[in-house]
Amino acid sequence: MKSLRDPETQKEIRQRLEGIQPDSPRRWGRMTAHQMICHLTDSFLGALGDRPVGLASAPLPRKIVKFIALDLPLHWPHGLKTRPEIDQEAGGTRPVEFAADLEALRFQLDRFLANPRAIELAHPIFGPMSQADWMRWAYLHMDHHLRQFGK
Repeated sequence: MKSLRDPETQKEIRQRLEGIQPDSPRRWGRMTAHQMICHLTDSFLGALGDRPVGLASAPLPRKIVKFIALDLPLHWPHGLKTRPEIDQEAGGTRPVEFAADLEALRFQLDRFLANPRAIELAHPIFGPMSQADWMRWAYLHMDHHLRQFGK
């Protein structure tokens, strides 16, 4: 299973990210490509503890939801509502200038990858996460949104 623990997977994600343009058309959802860039940045800020994100209710025990999302070879479903703190139409960071916002995402991704052991927070949906869980989540979350825009 792919994870951002793997340098080749990191390279792949970075290359796919470079293919996103402000006018990249979405395949599903409401976000624009620019909003998606800010959403991913906010998500890394949340994981790093720099942006508070409230716990979500879960339809099943968090351990089961985490297993389904991180361990089964399935694409994440489209149209799931995100937490308002990282929703660009609610409390998330508003897009300003695409190149600067993309650079901010690269910076937060680099911070996340530089010291995943520093991440001790619980995920708002999945609950407690190991370093390996966070690296798998990071890959899947970025993959989900890059696929949303055809990358």
